[in-house]
Amino acid sequence: MTTRKTALLTMPHAALEVLTRRLADTPPDFAAPPRIGVEGTLYVAALVNDVAGGLGTRLSVDALQRLAADGNAEYLAVVALLAWLLADDCFAAAQPEQARLLTLIGPTALELAAATRARQFAADPERREELVRMTLATLGWRPAGETAEQAADRLAAISGIERRRLLEASRAAEQRARAIREALARQAAEEAADKWSRE
Repeated sequence: MTTRKTALLTMPHAALEVLTRRLADTPPDFAAPPRIGVEGTLYVAALVNDVAGGLGTRLSVDALQRLAADGNAEYLAVVALLAWLLADDCFAAAQPEQARLLTLIGPTALELAAATRARQFAADPERREELVRMTLATLGWRPAGETAEQAADRLAAISGIERRRLLEASRAAEQRARAIREALARQAAEEAADKWSRE
């Protein structure tokens, strides 16, 4: 995923409070169980297709078929919430790029669904903010009134996904440092043994 501190444009009319309120007011139809096989009532692929059309883009039949065939109920429920969020007039006015939209409903939604249950993104104020900020960042935007750095810092502070990425990066750096220390200790021991054997 791209670095969130660079190239984030302010989205016209994207007040964070308005978008988080929209999630809080998610209609029951959008929170209905996603259709998987013969179970569930919400056809998420059809919903996404309708919303994409309202955003001025058309998704490929292949992308919609992959979405319709997915059996991950949490993922599909997150995609349904994203569709509700994206149906806001501010997104239609800004017309997100199709590639970024596909990233949002694909990898980003999968990450979100793996980290948090979908219903929390509508019920919990912090998770609502996380969903809005992840949506804006994935689409290359930031909330109105924030600099790119402020938006990235707030996303890192509130997002469980971002915290996990930072923790993983920290662990990887610690492992590299440990490997270097061990290699230096082995080298010093070998040099000491070599010096001792020459004496």
